[in-house]
Amino acid sequence: MKKVAVVVAPGFEEGETLTIVDIMRRAHIQCDMFGFDKVVQGGHDIEVACDDVLSERVLDYDMIVLPGGYGGSRAMRDSDLMMDLLHQMNEKGKYICAMCAAPIVLERAGLLEGKNFTAYQGYDQKIHQGNYLEDKVVIDGQIVTSRGPATAYAFAYKLVDLLDGDSLAVKKRMIYFNAFDVKEDESYEACCCIDGEGI
Repeated sequence: MKKVAVVVAPGFEEGETLTIVDIMRRAHIQCDMFGFDKVVQGGHDIEVACDDVLSERVLDYDMIVLPGGYGGSRAMRDSDLMMDLLHQMNEKGKYICAMCAAPIVLERAGLLEGKNFTAYQGYDQKIHQGNYLEDKVVIDGQIVTSRGPATAYAFAYKLVDLLDGDSLAVKKRMIYFNAFDVKEDESYEACCCIDGEGI
């Protein structure tokens, strides 16, 4: 079974974090929350009990996901442990995913050099590595990025697909096509960019 580690840092964006974890688990993919502490408070004062505390155990996972939130993103960016883990996962060819403000963490790790990416609005002025795009989800090699809370669904579904899960079945159960006014055959064409090209 593929495994996903979602990092939960103080000030994390609750909607993004829990949407990602929820969709992964609905797709029957093991998804564990690794917190800076066992219980972490989000940017809107919602506390989450994590599965584990952030450590080198995430290196055994196939994918690491960094949700946004200003405070959470800054905490991850300023963490030397986080930098070490990202470098090691990058060397192992694992998926490294970030959304909203969290691509600033990838920038400090040097992982956006020569890469297409996206992030929260205005972050094209804050991040000076890579090539900023406005697609909802951008995939460049093993680096996957997304925009913000409203794109968390598209982001999570795409991560499911990258891990060979069945996102279509999950979308149907969650009435995604009814709620977001997208059709099954155009849902990814409208939202995704891979290596600079729409799909």
